[in-house]
Amino acid sequence: MPLLESIIHIAKNIVAVLLIGCALAGAVSAQELVLPCDPAQTAADFTLGDALHTVKGSFALKQGEIRFDPASGKISGEIVFDATSGRSGNQGRDRKMHKDVLESARFPEIGFRPDRVDGAVASSATSSVQVHGMFRIHGAEHEITVPAEVNLGADHWTVATHFVVPYAKWGMKNPSVLFLRVGDSVDVAFHASGRVAAPQ
Repeated sequence: MPLLESIIHIAKNIVAVLLIGCALAGAVSAQELVLPCDPAQTAADFTLGDALHTVKGSFALKQGEIRFDPASGKISGEIVFDATSGRSGNQGRDRKMHKDVLESARFPEIGFRPDRVDGAVASSATSSVQVHGMFRIHGAEHEITVPAEVNLGADHWTVATHFVVPYAKWGMKNPSVLFLRVGDSVDVAFHASGRVAAPQ
């Protein structure tokens, strides 16, 4: 085979390999879903019990976007709530919560960075999985695994989870006073929803 023909043959093979590689890379990247949180449909509700009644409140979303590959279970991104937005319906109680417990002026964000999903996420059906990641509050991160109900459709997604935050164990002050005793942990119910976006 003449030298020129050999060079052309090798070049064609290289181009073919590159095209196949690009096609495979495109197929892999297409599996990743971008899941931005809709602020109107995303919230973290908290419940704190005391001897006389139950205190309920919520925090508003600051920003949130998750990237998820259903095939591999790989997940990344972060959901961040505005710690200063916490409200329970009582101004005096909320002032104490922000000043003495959360210290939200110093630590204005509460966040969760997921890094692993254990369990299969079905298409267009509700799936029960475990989500592992790092939960950030009061300036410190804590490793947690939470149960989650996930519904992943073609263009819309929802997730809901419930877990306990042992705030006193994590270094925050218990706001109990002489005639009002509250628990050392708070129940958190998180729910989020949004549209499925194409990867950029």
